[in-house]
Amino acid sequence: MANEVETQLVDALYDELQTERFATISTIDFETNGPNVSAISWLVAPTKQKIRFAVDVKSRIVENIKHTNKAVVNILANESCYSISGIAEVAQEKLEGVALKLALIELDINEVRDVMFYGSKISVNPSYEKTYDPVAAAKLDKQVIEAIKKA
Repeated sequence: MANEVETQLVDALYDELQTERFATISTIDFETNGPNVSAISWLVAPTKQKIRFAVDVKSRIVENIKHTNKAVVNILANESCYSISGIAEVAQEKLEGVALKLALIELDINEVRDVMFYGSKISVNPSYEKTYDPVAAAKLDKQVIEAIKKA
């Protein structure tokens, strides 16, 4: 997909966005009007034109999107780096079916760009581990991803 601009997720990228993964979201800060970048992991693409993700209701992301609805999700997948931009909205103030108070955000995709610098590829995808009870983390992750898919 290098140097191409798509208006929706290509098949391989859509497939990558079916499970929890590391990504970043860039929004416009509601107080400073400057850029704000946050790491997220609970995100799913229900269609090739939309990404849904869950964040704590108190997250700055929620307030930022309420003020300026443009956002960019950045992910590393398929040996490259992708910038997925679009219009975001708080679809649910409280995601149903989850014990935590999480907001559901939907990003309607306008543009997908492969933004990896020339002549290179991602050789190792980022990995992370939850630093709290692994059993509780796995249970919560499953619950949140299922709730996002049902929304």
